[in-house]
Amino acid sequence: MDTHGEKTGIFAKKELWLGIGVGVFILIAFVLPTPQSLIEIMEKYGYVQKMIDWEIAHNAKEASDKTMIVLGIVPMAVIFFAVEALPIGVTGLLMPLMAYFFGLLPFNMIGKTFSGDAPMFMLGVFALGATVVEVGFHKRLAVWLLGWTKGFWVPMIVLCFSMSIVGSFMSAPAMCSFMVPVMMAVYYGSVKATSPKGKVVHDPALAKYLLFSLCFALNMGGPGTPSAGGRNVIMMGFFTEYGIPISYSGWMKYGWPLVPIGSVLLLLYMATFFSKKIKTRDLTPGLEYIKEETRKMGKMSYAEYVTAGSLFLIVFLWIFGGEATGLGGPALLALVIPILFKTVKFEKILSRISFNAWFMYCGALTLGALLKESGGALWLATTFLDGLSQIGMDKGYGLWVGMSAFSGLVTNFMSDAATVALIGPIVVPMGIMTQVAGEPWAIGMAVALASSYAHFLIVGSPANALTFALGVYPDTNKRVLEAIDFVKYGFGFFVLSMLLLWIVGFLVIYPIVGFPEGILEQATQVLQSTAK
Repeated sequence: MDTHGEKTGIFAKKELWLGIGVGVFILIAFVLPTPQSLIEIMEKYGYVQKMIDWEIAHNAKEASDKTMIVLGIVPMAVIFFAVEALPIGVTGLLMPLMAYFFGLLPFNMIGKTFSGDAPMFMLGVFALGATVVEVGFHKRLAVWLLGWTKGFWVPMIVLCFSMSIVGSFMSAPAMCSFMVPVMMAVYYGSVKATSPKGKVVHDPALAKYLLFSLCFALNMGGPGTPSAGGRNVIMMGFFTEYGIPISYSGWMKYGWPLVPIGSVLLLLYMATFFSKKIKTRDLTPGLEYIKEETRKMGKMSYAEYVTAGSLFLIVFLWIFGGEATGLGGPALLALVIPILFKTVKFEKILSRISFNAWFMYCGALTLGALLKESGGALWLATTFLDGLSQIGMDKGYGLWVGMSAFSGLVTNFMSDAATVALIGPIVVPMGIMTQVAGEPWAIGMAVALASSYAHFLIVGSPANALTFALGVYPDTNKRVLEAIDFVKYGFGFFVLSMLLLWIVGFLVIYPIVGFPEGILEQATQVLQSTAK
C-alpha cells in the first residue's frame, strides 16, 4: 500500500525486492522439481484433462508445469504487494498479463477473471467517497457525529462507535481520507485553547490517541458488511464460484455483531495506553472550531442533498437488493448520479479514485482464478491440511483459529484484499475437504474477518497508510505518527482483536446464527465437477 511517505532502510530498495520477487518466481516456476503429490492431485481430480481440453497443455507434465508457474506467481505477488517493489496497480496488472503470456488459461477466460461484480463494486465505493469529499459533505458528517458532544470521553465514545459502524458500510479509506483532517482540526482547536497566547503547546499523546482511535475503529468495522472492503467481496466471490453465494444481509449476521463489541474493546485498550499520557482533557474547543467551519458553509447545498440521498440509496440497495441488483450495480450509481444531477464533474471524481488500488483488486481476482483452475489451490489446501493435522488443527475450530491467525498476520504485511485473494482459493477447498457442517462458509469467513485486523504495520491497510500520511500538525505540517508507533500501539490490539474473533465470533456467533443446510454438499459437488 502507498504510505504517502518515504520508505527507509532495506524496504526502500525497490530494485532489490523486484529482483528477489522475480528470482523466487523463476526458482519455483522453472528450477525446482515438480512435487509428485501435485501431479497426483492434478491427475486424480481431472485438472490435467481439463488443461488438455482447453488446449493449453498436451500431457500431465505440461499441465503440472503450468501449475508450477502459477505457484511461482503467488510469492512474487506477496513480495511485490508487501514492499511495493512495483506500484500495487501494476502488480495487479501483472496477473492477467502473465496468464496471457504463459498460457495459464484460455484467452477468453482471462479477461473475465479480471472483471465482474466485485471490481464494479469497488470502483463505485471509491467514487462514493470521492463525491462525499468533493461536495464538502464530510464536514457535515463530522458535526452530526461529534458536534453535539462535549468534554473528552463522550466524544471519544461516539467517535469509536460511529466510525466502526460507518466504516462497516463504507470504504474505510474513503472515511479515513476526510476524517483524519477533521480529527487534526479538533486536536488543534483543543490544544490551542489551552496554550498561552501566541504559542501553541502541542500534546503528542492526544494527537496519537485521536488518530489511532479513528484508524483502529475503521479497521474494526471491516468484518461488518461486504461493502466495508474488497476482502469481503472477494471471499463472497469464492463462495459464489462454489455454488454457495452469501447475501449482503447474510454476511452481516456473522460479521456485524463483532463491530460494536470491537468498539468497546478499542475504548478500553486506548484508555489503558493513553489515559495517563494525555495533557489536554477537553475536546470541546476543538469541536466548536469544526462547527464554526460548518456554519460558514451555510445551509446544506443542493449538491450535498443529492450526495446524501445517493449515499443512503446505495446502502439501501446493498442491503435489500440481494441477487437482483448485486453489489456492483448499486455501487456504480455513485459514478452516474453526480453527473446526471450535475453536482460533481466526472473528471473530479476520476481524479480522486485510486485506480492503483482498483487494478490491484482486479489482479487479485485473476490470481485467485489461476490458483483455483490450475489445481494449485487444491494442492496447497491438501498440504496445509496435512501440516495442521500434525498438531490437531485440521478441522472445525482448530482450523478456523489456525487459518484466521495466518490471515491476520499476513494482512499486516500486505493488502487485505490481496491476502484474501491469495488465501481464499486455498481455504475454501480446505474447508470442503474437512466435511464439517457449515463449510466452507465458516473457514472462508474466518479468513476474511481476520483480514480486517491490520493494526500493527503501516502497509497493513489503506486506513493505516492514510492515517500515517494525513496525520500532520496543522501549524508545522509535521507528521504525528512514526512507523514504529503502529507496532508499539497496534500489535497488542491485534492480539485482542484476534481473541475477540476466536471467542465471540467462533464460539458464540457461529453456533447462534448457524449455517444453511446443504452448503457443504453443494460446494462438494462443485469442487468435484471443477476437476472434470
